Amino acid sequence: MQVATSETAGIARWRQIADSLRADIAEGRLAGALPSEMRLAERFAVNRHTVRRAIAALSEEGLVTAARGRGTFVAPRPGRIAYPVGPRSRFSENIGAASREPGGSMVGATREPASAEIAGLLGCGIAAPLTRLELLRVADGAPVIVSTLWFEEARVPGMVAGFAETGSISRALETLGLSGCRRLWTRVSAIAADAHDAERLHCPLATPLIQTTSLTAAVSGEPVQYARSRFLGSRFELLFDHAVGTTTD
Repeated sequence: MQVATSETAGIARWRQIADSLRADIAEGRLAGALPSEMRLAERFAVNRHTVRRAIAALSEEGLVTAARGRGTFVAPRPGRIAYPVGPRSRFSENIGAASREPGGSMVGATREPASAEIAGLLGCGIAAPLTRLELLRVADGAPVIVSTLWFEEARVPGMVAGFAETGSISRALETLGLSGCRRLWTRVSAIAADAHDAERLHCPLATPLIQTTSLTAAVSGEPVQYARSRFLGSRFELLFDHAVGTTTD
């Protein structure tokens, strides 16, 4: 393959690269983090300066954003997602209903003793063994929610393996014989992103987040899950629908 070296050909080449990446984004082939400049340079057989110019053009169009030290990412689609909050609201259903592609993963799983606060909420003893899960939720490939969930091990054993197998909190609870769980209450507050959440959500430190804390119980009324979720404030509005009974997934 011949590589054009004239300035005119170089300008045409970065535009071709921008067009190709733009099409990848529009058709969903490219989401989340862009490949590194080096990998894009190898893909298009050009130097990194040409790639950088193509990415700059996409940035000017608002299609990509750069996060210092973490790379360049496909920008979220415009418009806030109306996210229903109810007794049985599920992330995958809520995001799908907003014509977005849901996804996510478990990014952390630890065992820790129950604090006095969480012991009181879950109805277990102080220092009782808890399973703590950290989940990262994405919409159209972009991270949008970080969730931390606590379960008493004696009451809800095997949650790590259950979520790893099903990819769903609700389905994992069902495999453990806890079908029909319902959220008892949800508390909403506004917070600023700390370093931990900013890194996972690819946003600047102190970005406004919507935080929800909630308690979910089994059909018997026995608490099984305490959760704290942080939503990107620029991407969501919470919808409390009192007409429809809609556990968090």
